[in-house]
Amino acid sequence: MSEAVVWLDDGEQRTWRTFLAAVHLLDASLDRQLRRDSGLPHTYYQVLVMLSEAPERSLTMTELARLLRSSPSRLSHAAAKLEDDGLIRRFRRPGDRRTTYVELTEEGARVLAAAAPGHVAEVRRVLFDVLRPEQVGQLHAIAEAMLGALDPEGDEPRYADPSGTHRHG
Repeated sequence: MSEAVVWLDDGEQRTWRTFLAAVHLLDASLDRQLRRDSGLPHTYYQVLVMLSEAPERSLTMTELARLLRSSPSRLSHAAAKLEDDGLIRRFRRPGDRRTTYVELTEEGARVLAAAAPGHVAEVRRVLFDVLRPEQVGQLHAIAEAMLGALDPEGDEPRYADPSGTHRHG
């Protein structure tokens, strides 16, 4: 027997719908700003960021897909476009013909460095500038609680660099 559904009350429904609208509009705002200022969709920007933070600016396609929480086919499409634009390079290592590696090129690093300030300014404008410091802490705690429910085993990658060395947003 399945358990009875506990429907959302009016306050929970309002919070849920507000949250969904905010997430949707946040993603759209970040994508619009990046496309306008650098010609990059938000997804492609994220590919460049992940590669810039990787050792030797290189990851396997599998590792990159996991970090981006992307399907291999979706990532393959993005990688083809980024490679055509000279921002990344895909290759196989001698002795390992089954694994495809992706590397950030110098041009990709230059494009990322040029795009990052506008992106960070937009993140600040639409998120951090509208929150009080205690709300930022609450948002972090809320996101951690959600991650605990969504990924109880901790299999998904987490951002774990409190040193502040990553500057791409």
